[in-house]
Amino acid sequence: MLKIGDQIPNIELGNQEGEMVPLRVSVGQKAMVIYFYPKNNTPGCTIEACSFRDSYEEFVELGAEVIGISGDSSSSHKQVVEKRRLPFILLSDSHRVAEKAFGVKRNVLGLLPGRVTFIVDKDGTVLDIFSSATQPTKHVSIALKTLKTANR
Repeated sequence: MLKIGDQIPNIELGNQEGEMVPLRVSVGQKAMVIYFYPKNNTPGCTIEACSFRDSYEEFVELGAEVIGISGDSSSSHKQVVEKRRLPFILLSDSHRVAEKAFGVKRNVLGLLPGRVTFIVDKDGTVLDIFSSATQPTKHVSIALKTLKTANR
């Protein structure tokens, strides 16, 4: 897995509109909160996405962009973005390119990707990493705390 102090990889994934987006799109401009989650429309993943949505303005005020990544298709992401009114992008990692590049471990007998959040500064350096499959809302509070500390 990437470690604190590492640079995020330079890869591209499709967003909810099917457009290819370089993961380092905000490097040099904004900090990023990149969260990996197992699957759209599951209870924990919905709670996590809505928690990021509900705190999105705080992330913007701290100069950060939120990006969600799962193995679901772009069309599945589009449905979630519309249904849950998410103001941030979801990227499709159907070939596990980002999962492998970030070193996100799989859970549940290796069937599902883990729930891991990477907090990244505007230069693309990992500031903090939080992993917890059972505390989806805690990812938001830890990301906010890390960004507030970094902005002092």
